[in-house]
Amino acid sequence: MKSKEPGRSFPFLQINERETKPRKRGLTEIRGPYYSAYGRRHLEDLFETMGAYVDSLKFAGGAFTLMPERAVREIVDLCHEHDVLVSTGGFLERVLARAADAVRKYVGECKRLGFDIVEISAGFVSIPTDDWLRLIELVRKSGLKPKPEVGIQFGAGGATAVAELESEGTRDPSWAIAQAKRFLEAGAEIIMIESEGITENVEPWRTEVPARFIEELGVDKLMFEAADPEVFEWYIKNYGADVNLFIDHSQIVQLECLRSGIWGTKSLWGRVVSYKES
Repeated sequence: MKSKEPGRSFPFLQINERETKPRKRGLTEIRGPYYSAYGRRHLEDLFETMGAYVDSLKFAGGAFTLMPERAVREIVDLCHEHDVLVSTGGFLERVLARAADAVRKYVGECKRLGFDIVEISAGFVSIPTDDWLRLIELVRKSGLKPKPEVGIQFGAGGATAVAELESEGTRDPSWAIAQAKRFLEAGAEIIMIESEGITENVEPWRTEVPARFIEELGVDKLMFEAADPEVFEWYIKNYGADVNLFIDHSQIVQLECLRSGIWGTKSLWGRVVSYKES
């Protein structure tokens, strides 16, 4: 469907056409409260102005476990009012590391509180691929969407210092791609690609890695972590306005200005275009 948001100001000015929600491409996931604390009232302002361009909200660092249940439910309910899905973020690996028997309780509680997506990551733990597949099946049977996160950097996901990450080393991208293929075959709809070791905490960027993921899996099956303007600008410049991206909530206006083609940095200003048949 073509995006013709009712009441958009300056409707006579042409912008890149976007699918309306629920979209299959050009997805934007924003970070929930973590690096900055916010709740329902702040989120109401964000959705009032830019809600049409947000597809999902991802909690980070297990922040929801510190919040009053009422506050978590208010955020979840508000997201659903604006057709925004809610993801747990990668906290499941923390649950796994503490007590494997807590996994079912955790997934059940996510369902009870209204979460839509359970992210399954392993930045800090080593999980056999078959165990990943069992976790995907558990989440699916619970009526939630499994969202595996894969990457090439050991110790990724917790703002670890560069020196510490370098000492951990990286995985072979071929292995990560092979895992992602199995996760999609097992029923995952989309794979989150961890930025560390690719465009974060590494110099120079390993731009060949996302290219290989896209070549093997297709851009629609991938969401790239890009919580830095230079990173999401690079993805749009190289893969177009419809690439799926995870960003900080504070960056939604800047990103959508790029996607729509109305503004941008020197290398992108006036150059982000799309073509949709009428």
